[in-house]
This record gives sequence, structure tokens and C-alpha cells, in this order.
Amino acid sequence: MNAPLLEVLPRDLSAYRAGNTGVPYVHRFDSGRPGPHVLVNALTHGNEICGMVAATHLLDRGVRPRVGTLTVSLAHVKAYEAFRHDDPFANRQLVHNLNRIWSDEWLDGPQHSPELRRARELRPVVAAADHILDIHSTSQPVAPFWVYPGFERNARAARAIGARDRVTTHLVMPAGLGSGTPLIQHGRHGRADATEGVALVVECGQHFLRASADLATAVALDFLAHFGLIAPAAPASAPAVPQRRFELLQTCMVRTPQFRFARPLIGFETFAKDELIATDGDAGDIRAPCDDCTVLMPTREPIVGREAVYLTRPLRDAD
Repeated sequence: MNAPLLEVLPRDLSAYRAGNTGVPYVHRFDSGRPGPHVLVNALTHGNEICGMVAATHLLDRGVRPRVGTLTVSLAHVKAYEAFRHDDPFANRQLVHNLNRIWSDEWLDGPQHSPELRRARELRPVVAAADHILDIHSTSQPVAPFWVYPGFERNARAARAIGARDRVTTHLVMPAGLGSGTPLIQHGRHGRADATEGVALVVECGQHFLRASADLATAVALDFLAHFGLIAPAAPASAPAVPQRRFELLQTCMVRTPQFRFARPLIGFETFAKDELIATDGDAGDIRAPCDDCTVLMPTREPIVGREAVYLTRPLRDAD
């Protein structure tokens, strides 16, 4: 397997540890004027460096809200600090996936891990936010895309912000991920009956590319501008790009050490109905549930108990 291009590497984050909220690595700035409370969250996974670049850009440049409140969070610095040049994918998590444990069952449960300790620390931070941008990246160099619960409030914001930053692909989750509860579905942000409260993941491209870090920074600034916290940048002059939407149908897990894809995948490949996508030992085959089945985020290295691939279908305008 080819080694990734490491254009952006970790930097020392100790200067940001104290924060100003009582929660390490969480910084909050209140304008003193009415307006929404917006959370920009980075490093939910330790090796997704683009979010670190965006978050530290906001802090280093002294970005402050003209209305409402801005919170900037560096979520999983412990995993981030475990980065190794010889295996830059290994520090995604230490024990649990920090982006699958945001249910009351996990947060109030008896288990302990670095991720659960951190999620419990961050719980009030996430709950306090009106709108959330959670910045992520992918192991393969694919086009950036949004991920969000299938609520119109999320779709509206993603379309508007994506039009500026040319993030025009959407992974819509009508019923969650199916492998746990992500941060953007914690509490009211996971409820269809909530009248407001946007919560989006932006997948900015491959983890270590400069283009991914640049995009993460641009999206963070445009997210804040969308909700009025900062002035918008100059209007984008690029022509509009058609939006592509995919509905999550199934999250497939790696069940056995024998898991293998039927052919090399990086993401956005399509399969015909019943076409073989992967084999998984005694757990059986994974086959496409529909025509035009599009795979997203296929695992780079199958690990038993973790996600293998997301199966989706393209959504048409009438859907």
C-alpha cells in the first residue's frame, strides 16, 4: 500500500491546553451581543490534521464574533499526540471511536477509555452550541463532502456554505450512522423535531494534504459567516457546481480477519445490484443492495469491529 503524501504534519498544541472554559483545549469568545452560539470542533480523530489547522487559524488570528458566541474545540489531543511518521493512520483513536459514543448509553455507562473521558468533558460544550461544525478528513484522496442527519435545516446550510467552498457532495443520514452516535447527533441536534440547530461534518479530503487544511479553514470561516458571527468574505466568483446527494443505506462492519474488498476502492465507486463488494470470511459477502450503489469511505486497513464501508444510493431531485 502506497505511503500517503505528508504535506501537513502535527505541531505542538500545548499553548492551547488551558483554554478559558475550564475544559482543556476549549476556547470560548462571547461578543456580548445577541446571536447564535457556534462550535467549531476539530481533531475528533487524532490523525485528521486539517481540523487542527482550521481551529488554530481561528485562535492564532484572533477571530472573534461580532454577535453571539464562538467556541473552538480541539477534541482528541491525546490521540493527536500519538502520531507516528511511520504509521500516520494509527492514531485515529486510542480505544474507542470518539465519533461513535455520543449517546446517553455510552456517556452515562460504566465503561472507561480516553475517548469516553474526553467525551464526558466535552458533553456540556457540545450541548451548549446552537450550531456545530465538526471538521474531518479521509484516508483516501477523494473529493470533499458533507455528512449530516437528514434534516432540512442541515441541508440548507450545507448547500449555502458548500456553494462558496465547492463542497457540493452530501452524505445524508436518514437514520444515523448505524455504528454508533456521532457528535453531530448528540442531544437536540439528532432530533427531527428540533426547529433549529445545524450540525454538519465536513470531510475535507485526504488527512495530510495542504489542500485539505486550506479547505477546512475556508469552510470554518464561511460557517461562522453563514450564521453572522463574522463578516462574509468577498462573493465567490466561480460558477455554481451541481449538488450531489447520497443517502446512507447501510454501514458495513469488519466482522472477521478475512475481510477483503472484491477490488481496490478509495470511495465513490459504484456497483450494480447484488454485485460483490467484499467478502468477510464466515460472516458472508457484502453485496450492493441496489443499482448505482455508491461506496463511501472504504477502510484503508480492515480492523475487526470497525467500519468497513458505507453503502449509499444517489438521491435525485425528486427524492
